[in-house]
Amino acid sequence: MSRNSLFLVSLVVDSYDRAKAFYCDDLGFTCVEDTVQPEGKRWLVVRPRGGAGASLLLAEASDETQRAAIGNQTGGRVGFFLETDDFARDHGRFLKAGVVFQEEPRHEPYGTVAVFADLYGNLWDLIERARPSPQK
Repeated sequence: MSRNSLFLVSLVVDSYDRAKAFYCDDLGFTCVEDTVQPEGKRWLVVRPRGGAGASLLLAEASDETQRAAIGNQTGGRVGFFLETDDFARDHGRFLKAGVVFQEEPRHEPYGTVAVFADLYGNLWDLIERARPSPQK
């Protein structure tokens, strides 16, 4: 049987260096690869530290159509979900780094969550999923 997984998602940004600084310095992501490509492009991949999910390919916009999509790749909906094992720790760290939250943390049946905007206005959920209740 074959196995498939989503391992990389492209995110259009205005500047490689600016995006790398935000994701790696402010959010604490790890830079997996930063390789210069032809025509001044870079293969710049970041992922949440310790994460096992998909990574982000930070792709610098190269024309007006791509620049117009920066910050609105999901039409204003939350398009990215960052799972944490300690919501309070990461929420506090993000606030200290200047990350802008759109709401106060809330507790839902599926976990603790708050929406934040990245450097470009893309919306993210920071979420600590609820642990399943033990079966009786």
